[in-house]
Amino acid sequence: MSSFLNNLEWRFATKSFDKTKRVKSNDLNQILEAIRMAPTSFGIQPFQIYVVKDQKLKDKLKLNSFLQPQVSDCSHLLVFCEDTDIKNKIKAYIKESGKGKGLKDKVSLKASQARVTAWLSGLSKEQANNWAKNQTYITLGFALAACAELRVDSCPMEGFISNSVNKILKLPKSQNSVAFLALGYRADEPKSKKVRLSKSVLFTNI
Repeated sequence: MSSFLNNLEWRFATKSFDKTKRVKSNDLNQILEAIRMAPTSFGIQPFQIYVVKDQKLKDKLKLNSFLQPQVSDCSHLLVFCEDTDIKNKIKAYIKESGKGKGLKDKVSLKASQARVTAWLSGLSKEQANNWAKNQTYITLGFALAACAELRVDSCPMEGFISNSVNKILKLPKSQNSVAFLALGYRADEPKSKKVRLSKSVLFTNI
């Protein structure tokens, strides 16, 4: 646990990336696996992650991200998108869960599908969108932690024009970009010490 906390202390929101350094495929795959394994409500995973490697595409996204340099200078840009086509996500989850299962288990899974679908139908469109977005942000946190463990620098970002990003990436109507995560290696060390509120301020024992 001490190494994990040390790695969290090491990480910072990297604004200046070394454009000559690329994240290794093995490290990238481990970060993506951390995202895939992140906990989500019902295990439904109502999100889609786009891994942007193409430089021209990163440059285009930068123009719609208030010219923030890390968007184009990073090795890889992960675009986290909520996916509000939740019914199809539920079907995919049930299908995956049923692989190799017998008839009895498949019947039980169908019952679970009906329960989750019924819960979903009770949500307003806004509530469903907020739920999907919240699940997406959980995965972003796991990606940040994985980057720190691998000593891959990262910068989470919300400063972009979502509608424009959606068009550039040609997202389906059910998907909406909510966050970027720039990956790579720092060009400079942090210029100031990391500041966090004390435990006495953040935590309340009751």
